[in-house]
Amino acid sequence: MMKRTTKTKSGSPTPGRRIEALRKKIDDIDSRILKMINRRLKLAEEIGRVKSRAGNQVIDSAREQLLLRHLADINPGPITNSALKHIYTEIIAAAREIQKPQRVAYLGPEATFTHIAAMNHFGRAGEFSSRASIPDVFNAVEKRSFNYGVVPVENSIEGAVNYTLDLFFESELKICAEIYYAISHDLLSKTASLKKIKKIYSHPHAFAQCRQWLRQHLPDADLVECSSTAEAAQRAAREAGTAAISSREAAGFYKLKVVASGIEDLSRNITRFLVIGREAVARTARDKTSIMFVTAHVPGALYRVLQPLAEADINMLKLESRPTKHENWHYFFFVDVEGHIKDPAVSDTIAKMKNLCFYLKILGSYPRADEDSPASG
Repeated sequence: MMKRTTKTKSGSPTPGRRIEALRKKIDDIDSRILKMINRRLKLAEEIGRVKSRAGNQVIDSAREQLLLRHLADINPGPITNSALKHIYTEIIAAAREIQKPQRVAYLGPEATFTHIAAMNHFGRAGEFSSRASIPDVFNAVEKRSFNYGVVPVENSIEGAVNYTLDLFFESELKICAEIYYAISHDLLSKTASLKKIKKIYSHPHAFAQCRQWLRQHLPDADLVECSSTAEAAQRAAREAGTAAISSREAAGFYKLKVVASGIEDLSRNITRFLVIGREAVARTARDKTSIMFVTAHVPGALYRVLQPLAEADINMLKLESRPTKHENWHYFFFVDVEGHIKDPAVSDTIAKMKNLCFYLKILGSYPRADEDSPASG
């Protein structure tokens, strides 16, 4: 048997020895990274004890957002800011777990887009529990069974989730954070063959968003509506000859094959989710404040209420209306503005608006998420 040489004819190390040396350096770096992570977690544990003695909340969304932005600003590469955020989200989640396990309720079942968005925000170390409806999520947090809840509030294609907006009138919960999540639909099945698929399950919105693909590739399949894309995946996992339009993550949860990826007709499909909780969130210098109000049912009422925003040069990011349900032809208006309620300009302006309304409620100030680069589905 010939003995392997360690050098090429030019005298340089063989590729095998070169790779071995590089891997040794990586192993050394990994050992140092592990030590530093554990050191960081011990410091986080001490912070948790201080917070507990002071009666403070474990999750500090403002601090976490500032940290992630700082790391993105100083990142020299080659790691992308998206990958960096993913890594640190998990490190932050591990730190929270050491301080105090956080229980998060979400609109379920498992592997819904709400569930995936919640895990991306809180990290996989959190304790997640599904709820059958949006009111159930609110109720679970209000009763202190859970620290936080995650619910959808609007989609870039389908518009507002009205049920979520309506619940804020009755609830005292606050908006603690927002999550933008890029929705991508995959076709999942127990079979890998399109020809064997005779029935497809999914949520009505998913069918609407994949209409062209279905017409081209599975025009004769029966389309059966479900309450969620996750329920669709559950049903496809139980029945031969069926498929589900759902998320790639659902394939892993329910042991299905990805038959086709990215089958949505429009690629820019983004859903905004809200994290609801009981505590106010500190300023980060890049915040958003959400309010709801009711005006008099007279001409020019809405214009007069919004005028203080223009006079204070405060950017209005969103305006949505909903019937009050308590009196015909009266509406709640939901407004998002730039800034934090602790900012004097924002606080003073909202106080002026309140004097012009029948009713005004501050839903929360929270770090403004990046709409241009949402977490990917």
